[in-house]
Amino acid sequence: MTPKTALLCSAALAVAAPAFAEETRALDAHEHGHGTLNIAIEGDQVAIELEVPGFDIVGFEYEAKSETDKAAVDAALETLGDPGNLFALPAAADCTVTAAEAELHGEDEEHHDDHAEGEEHAEGEEHHDEHAEGEAHAEGEEHHDDHGEEETHSEFHAEYLMTCGDIAALTSIELSYFAIFENAEELDVQLVTETGAAAMEATPDAPTLDLTQAM
Repeated sequence: MTPKTALLCSAALAVAAPAFAEETRALDAHEHGHGTLNIAIEGDQVAIELEVPGFDIVGFEYEAKSETDKAAVDAALETLGDPGNLFALPAAADCTVTAAEAELHGEDEEHHDDHAEGEEHAEGEEHHDEHAEGEAHAEGEEHHDDHGEEETHSEFHAEYLMTCGDIAALTSIELSYFAIFENAEELDVQLVTETGAAAMEATPDAPTLDLTQAM
């Protein structure tokens, strides 16, 4: 992410989030089908930040190990790496992409480390009581199963920076995102401009963002 992209997207979060906290969904909820889209417009530049659950993009959230799954992740990152695949801006705005980046973030390592520590502790106690060993093992398996669900969480994160020849003509954005990723059901959108802010929702049935709400 370029410093300019970080600055604009941080501004979007700092300004819009407090004002619309009740209307927007927290990303920590990690609800399949639902992601967040932050848009900040300043001068002739537009910064866009997209963060969505891995399930919405590739249909799974476990670590990709098979060649098929790895290929799906690679294809998704390539698609997300080009904002032209996801967003259609008015031609009159004459916007060009100056920076784009897409990544997949997971929580596997942290959770595996925490769980391994617990397993080590259980192993150290196994000589004290055979019955306790069985109970500890069963309990450990139960916790592992529950914990495994948390370990499956992953998110795709993409950031874009665009420069527009006529920013006044940028009055809307059409999202082709939903047509490409069929598991995606909704995006919570936060929009910040130099003159205002707005929160809105985008869905497959309503994929057009009205940017004039914050102008």
